[in-house]
Amino acid sequence: MKIKPEFDLIPEDGWRKKIYEVVYLSDTKAGKLFDIALLFLILFSTVLLMVETIPIVKLKYHREFYYAEFFITLIFTIEYILRIICVKDREEYIFSPLGIIDFLSIIPFYVSLFFPIWHFVAIIRMLRILRIFRIFNLADYMHDGRFIVSALKHSSRKIYIFLLFMIIFIVIIGALMYVVEGGKNGFSSIPQSVYWAVVTITTVGYGDISPATPLGKLLSIVVMLCGYSIIAVPTGIVTSEFRRRKSGIACSRCGNEDNDDNARYCKICGEKMV
Repeated sequence: MKIKPEFDLIPEDGWRKKIYEVVYLSDTKAGKLFDIALLFLILFSTVLLMVETIPIVKLKYHREFYYAEFFITLIFTIEYILRIICVKDREEYIFSPLGIIDFLSIIPFYVSLFFPIWHFVAIIRMLRILRIFRIFNLADYMHDGRFIVSALKHSSRKIYIFLLFMIIFIVIIGALMYVVEGGKNGFSSIPQSVYWAVVTITTVGYGDISPATPLGKLLSIVVMLCGYSIIAVPTGIVTSEFRRRKSGIACSRCGNEDNDDNARYCKICGEKMV
């Protein structure tokens, strides 16, 4: 099966077209080898960044790590430039999601020349491994991914309302706890008390702040019990959307659920689908 190119802006015959076939297409031998080599390079770079954070290893092999990252970034930079110069409409690639990820995968190294800690942000290049679905024709997995994204998108309004309610509830609880504890026992301000409310209602429970008064402990019990029920709400919203989309899009007029995901009109009454 021929793989559809990421950008349908194939240059005319010449060296640009040859580069395009290698860096953009995976249905050619050279293109697939190029992509697989990049995947291994991404994985190798990620492992290097993780190992480099081990103090004893970094102290001993600091120079080797720097040269390795310099060489890898140079390869990714050359690849990024080649992707730009071999397409007709360069802006389409530069401002596409893949183009932005490619850019973000190389810029941390150059920023780290002035701000060293930014060096480790380069681990974002792990996102480029998503191209493995295109390289190995894993189209079914991509379809499942789109199904999940679609379900989340259609649940977004309900989730936004839920989050707004949560923000209001947490701020009120934080303020109440600040008043109840009288600004003591770690509840030195309302923002600090709101932090406690977030930690408690999500059942994380760091334990760095805890109420000492009887009324404060009673309020914390209420927040803990609410936490168990509140956490289940977004899960239920998304799960409900999964089931609805799997069984077909329901018509708002007649309630028919035997409609395809991409249906524009209902099969029964002809109502326009939302």
